[in-house]
Amino acid sequence: MTKRFSAPLCRALVSFLPLSLRAALTLAHDVVMAALAFALGLYLRLGGEMFSFDPRMALIHGIGFTAVAAAVFIALRLHRGIWRYASLPDLVDIVRAATVTVLVFLPVMFVFTRLEHLPRSMLPIVWLVLIALLGGPRLAYRVFKDRGLGHVLDRSRGRSVPVLLISGGDGADTFIRETMRDPTLSYRVVGVVADSPSRVGRQIYGVPVLGTVDALEEVVERLSRRGRRPEKLVLTAAGRDRAAIAALLERADALAIPLARLPRPTELQQNLSGPAADAIQPIALEDLLGRPQAVLDREAMARLVRGRQILVTGAGGTIGAELCRQIAALGPARLALFDNGEFLLYAIERELREQFPALALSPHLGDVRDRRRLDTVFAAERPQIVFHAAALKHVPMVEANPAEGVLTNTVGSRNLAEAARAHGAGLVVMISTDKAVNPTSVMGAAKRLAENFCQALDLEESRKPAGTRFVTVRFGNVLGSTGSVVPLFARQLAAGGPLTVTHPEVSRYFMTVREAVELVLEASAADAAGARGKIVVLDMGEPVRIVDLARQMIRLAGLRPERDVKIEFIGLRPGEKLHEELFHAAEAPIATGHPGLRLAAPRSADYAVLARSLDELEREARAGNIERMLGLLQRLVPEYRREAEAGPAPRRIEQR
Repeated sequence: MTKRFSAPLCRALVSFLPLSLRAALTLAHDVVMAALAFALGLYLRLGGEMFSFDPRMALIHGIGFTAVAAAVFIALRLHRGIWRYASLPDLVDIVRAATVTVLVFLPVMFVFTRLEHLPRSMLPIVWLVLIALLGGPRLAYRVFKDRGLGHVLDRSRGRSVPVLLISGGDGADTFIRETMRDPTLSYRVVGVVADSPSRVGRQIYGVPVLGTVDALEEVVERLSRRGRRPEKLVLTAAGRDRAAIAALLERADALAIPLARLPRPTELQQNLSGPAADAIQPIALEDLLGRPQAVLDREAMARLVRGRQILVTGAGGTIGAELCRQIAALGPARLALFDNGEFLLYAIERELREQFPALALSPHLGDVRDRRRLDTVFAAERPQIVFHAAALKHVPMVEANPAEGVLTNTVGSRNLAEAARAHGAGLVVMISTDKAVNPTSVMGAAKRLAENFCQALDLEESRKPAGTRFVTVRFGNVLGSTGSVVPLFARQLAAGGPLTVTHPEVSRYFMTVREAVELVLEASAADAAGARGKIVVLDMGEPVRIVDLARQMIRLAGLRPERDVKIEFIGLRPGEKLHEELFHAAEAPIATGHPGLRLAAPRSADYAVLARSLDELEREARAGNIERMLGLLQRLVPEYRREAEAGPAPRRIEQR
């Protein structure tokens, strides 16, 4: 019996040696509370007679009780609990520790003092007082931190799927609490690995912090030896950068354990019907492309939009639809939707009417290449702010249909800008692309010419007291947008592969559509362009190699690159570049004071001269004179380098 008790006690004493400062302070607090509990118990039992009690015997019994309590607290690891997450399991541990202390104290002190002069009936009182003194400060600290008692009475139940949490903190607290509270959840937390070494060896709701993230493989091995190998790793902390998440995904892949994450707070708000623990999601591709979230001035965005009449072109597209959603949430007086795709326009209108039934909405079918249709819509809506997202964006498709790209991206942008000016709009925000920088495609050159026209018109309007403001916002690829590489890879994965990549070194800038639109609204609200004629460039983070993207998507599907799914290189397509750029050499980047926004110094032509050139460009495009149109486009965008000569010669196409 002595050996059975002494072995775990010795192990506990050894593990006590490297205690962190907080755990040591917790143990010191508990030992002091034990001494105080004995004194209070004696007083509550004897009252005023306590002062006639033999002080030597009182001291001996008090020291003995405190020593026994200290040994029991160490053996039961009571000091390992984190007060910030104190709850019902911690109370159970305290009751167990108090009970063992009293039960051990009785025979130990009987051997030494025969418990002479000590009232036996005081021991239940000491037991109750000790529980109160140990639990009270923990409860008070938790109530202070949570500003309420709602989280303290959580209970623990068994779970069928063992999970290991990565990054102990508030996210881990939320997850563990939900698994303990809801008996229908199918998860059982077997441990936590933390970012901070100071928490290793401690507990959250009785769940041990087994090691640091760096020791993940060792922790999994230890759990496997105990028959508690996790079947899922859950990342509970937000804000990890792309490299850290990618490294974790590779380590999880090597362990053959899927990696998942808890939803972000914004995602939880959108799905309040279910608990956090039931909302575990696979690591998403955008987590691997993450960048620090920019701090947004949402009140400034609301002031920009609230109570105003807004028009969005390309309202059914990826960017346009997200613009409509975020604008609708900011309370405009009226939102007009303009798109040439009937179904896309119908879909976004129905979505907005369901989500914002009180919002005044008006859908308009039309093409930005049609001046008369634009004039009709502007005359009816009288928008104060226009967001121009309508464009042809697929590089190889525009290379095959160059006149369509010029008519939509350049002529259509001009039509929109001049209609807005003619009908008194206060602000026009044009969405541009990194492909407009040193373009090698018709799509990029046409967008650069549209940028140039809006810059020139902005400078022209600056001479008027209340001229229309034109802000151009440039950014790279939108993750998961129509025609982008991510849906293509998803379809190829579903078919069993291979995944096709144009070149081993090709890279692109990526941003989620939500983040891109938020920064567009931020740029518009903050009027980040400052001096007229500049282009606002969104901070896209670091470029991502497409082959790395392909490998990550294969891993996210639970497969192994090159073993389960092949990657094939098919060569660059017409108009494509190896690497995109955000700034031209002549566009010196200018800081704005906002971490997510920069400015490109203006490169613009005279408005009148440019307008005459665009008239000529439009005539050639509508007449189907493709070679003359491309020659004029190259003259207007000197940095445009045509790479279509290797393909079939463009043929004359009649345009209407």
